[in-house]
Amino acid sequence: MAGETVLVVGGAGYIGSHTCLDLANKGYKPVVFDNFSNGHREFVRWGPAEEGDIRDRARLEEVLAKHKPSAILHFAALIEVGESVKDPVSFYENNVIGTLTLLSAAQAAGIKAFVFSSTCATYGLPQSVPLDETHRQVPINPYGRTKYIVEQALADYDQYRGLRSVILRYFNAAGADFEGRIGEWHQPETHAIPLAIDAALGRRQGFKVFGSDYETRDGTCVRDYIHVLDLADAHVRAVEYLLRGGDSVALNLGTGTGTTVKELLGAIEDVSKRPFPVEYIGRREGDSHTLVANNDKARDVLGWVPQYDLSQIIQSAWDWHSRSNH
Repeated sequence: MAGETVLVVGGAGYIGSHTCLDLANKGYKPVVFDNFSNGHREFVRWGPAEEGDIRDRARLEEVLAKHKPSAILHFAALIEVGESVKDPVSFYENNVIGTLTLLSAAQAAGIKAFVFSSTCATYGLPQSVPLDETHRQVPINPYGRTKYIVEQALADYDQYRGLRSVILRYFNAAGADFEGRIGEWHQPETHAIPLAIDAALGRRQGFKVFGSDYETRDGTCVRDYIHVLDLADAHVRAVEYLLRGGDSVALNLGTGTGTTVKELLGAIEDVSKRPFPVEYIGRREGDSHTLVANNDKARDVLGWVPQYDLSQIIQSAWDWHSRSNH
């Protein structure tokens, strides 16, 4: 299947650009479709770029007719939970209406393989840990609800229209390309590892920890950090699975290993060799105390096994952020 064209919607963003790198390394031709509201033109390095918005049906049809992709990878979403609470309308317009517009254009173009970037936020507050794909889905914020709505739509598109899809529910994406060509670059930045690294670099005044009284091994929240290149590998495997005729499926993408916030900060200090001030403040509304993936199904369906551990995640992130000042 090498040589196939894959349309990477949102391919100038963090996970999308790393997936383009992996696609190119495996012989595919990635074509980026992005409106560059959050993505970066500098990150489009492994194939052509087409500027456009997923809510623009005519532009989507034009790009699909031009490049004739065999599959679509869809990363183009608004992702910040806090922003979704402040401005839910934008999240529904982009994440739901935009995705449904993309799906309609894909169907009209005869696309039969669709990989959707989803999230563990669709599960809501965990009833059991680690979470597997049978866990109930009761999202607790507009971001999670928009992703869950699309998951439900994809199930209907599969059942009634024959559009097969792989839904990938991420846990905490982190790290960067080990050669330093691309990395995490959000504006504003809200993710823990880049914020802590910026504190170690003196670019911000310390790091705030939300809650230190959770029922965890040290009182701080537990998260499952997964290297962005492991995520990219799973997406390419998902494309290959669908192009071989695989059935629609939803899969967790995480390592299965939980790290507390305190442990994360200690690991960043070990790599950076730069202590930084940490302030413990009250809990943040909507935070789950523990989010860790059961990734058995992704291993069984895709043959996917994460290759990188927390130290490699932090080292690659440190190398990227310490060289860059975006």
